[in-house]
Amino acid sequence: MAATMHILLVDDEESVTYLLQTEFQEYPEFSIATASNGGDAMNLVRSKVFDIALLDIRMPRVSGLEVLRFIKEHSPTTQVIMLTALADVKNAVEATRLGAYDFLSKPYDFDVLMATVRRAVEHRQLLIDKEVNAGSRPIEIIGSSKTFQDAVGYTRKLAASDAVVLIQGESGTGKELFAQLIHRESPRRTQAFVAVNCAAMPDQLLESELFGHEKGAFTSAIKTKQGLVEVANGGTLFLDEVGDISPLVQPKLLRFLETGEFRRVGGNDARTVDVRVVSATNKNLSDEVKAGRFRDDLLYRLNVVGLRLPPLREHKEDIPHLVAHFLHRKSRSKTLSPAAMEVLMRYDWPGNVRELEHVIEGAVALAHGEIIEPSDLWMNVGLRADAVPVSREVMSASPMASLEDVEAEHIERVLRANDWNRTRSAHILGITPKTLYLKIKRYGIRVPPEA
Repeated sequence: MAATMHILLVDDEESVTYLLQTEFQEYPEFSIATASNGGDAMNLVRSKVFDIALLDIRMPRVSGLEVLRFIKEHSPTTQVIMLTALADVKNAVEATRLGAYDFLSKPYDFDVLMATVRRAVEHRQLLIDKEVNAGSRPIEIIGSSKTFQDAVGYTRKLAASDAVVLIQGESGTGKELFAQLIHRESPRRTQAFVAVNCAAMPDQLLESELFGHEKGAFTSAIKTKQGLVEVANGGTLFLDEVGDISPLVQPKLLRFLETGEFRRVGGNDARTVDVRVVSATNKNLSDEVKAGRFRDDLLYRLNVVGLRLPPLREHKEDIPHLVAHFLHRKSRSKTLSPAAMEVLMRYDWPGNVRELEHVIEGAVALAHGEIIEPSDLWMNVGLRADAVPVSREVMSASPMASLEDVEAEHIERVLRANDWNRTRSAHILGITPKTLYLKIKRYGIRVPPEA
């Protein structure tokens, strides 16, 4: 079943609203709310997110153009179609300037109106996709082991429901990928998938990103901003690293999950949206609750349905498939030697699939020929005592070398292989360009002046 599209119909002529409501009853995918004047329309917009507004221009007290201006300020993704009995060019120009999607004259043909509504729905979705990068790329789920396929099968089952899902797994296991799978396999697939990294933002910014803010709510709030919960209306809201949400924001998220209501920062009006919440964490939230860092009632709300993603060390038989996939993306001409594959199979992969991808990307850059050998592989040997020390060419230069010496030599090797391109080298090394710059300075690596 497709997600419901919410339409606000505003007209002071009761016969018009009655006729439109009757005609829209033939289309169950649309839900209609009505207002007979501009003031009531504004109150509805304050409390609910609408996909489309059908708005009469000529109304007493508060004109349609005033309502249009209010909608564009408070709900920018709502597409407004102006309706008027007068083919008024001046009003049409002004409505377009204020952000109306289209302009139709009464008496209208309902088939034409419906075609315009559907185009407006598509336009709204394009705007949302552009804003939140919902993405249309195919989801690449790689792995044929029973452990991995059990997780995929379970994910597809729970996608059909509308339950709140908590995905737990170590860093690099693909939690956002599985959240996207839940969305793509759900009835909400035609609506937005909005991802929020809860660990990447301070408290006030996270609250503003989630719930929006009113103009003047704080120093830099120069205009009203819709929150991502509103942008995700009808679709899926993915809260990544939800275990890092601070105690100050947790009660507001809890209230939203319990009631579907929220208030923008600096606002007094309670608003409602229809979203499915999927969250993910690499933390043990039960331990966080015991430590007093996470609310137990919020955990219960987030963990209506739980999904655990296995670490790569629990399904190593998928490593050859993953390697083939990454090689196909990075370099279709290069292959791994049996010895190199053996090294990959022996390693414990504390960084999971993400680490494997970085190792293969680095090996493609470092390998001189078409065959990737063990000496072309580099894993972070300092992460685990039992990790396989892979960069044997580097290690053999000085058997008693310190980890810092090994790291310095490897960083220089990666830089040379990439013509001293710091951005590309940092990506291969799995660090930020800033961190790479600091390490170059720390180790005294001499970068050519022209690089």
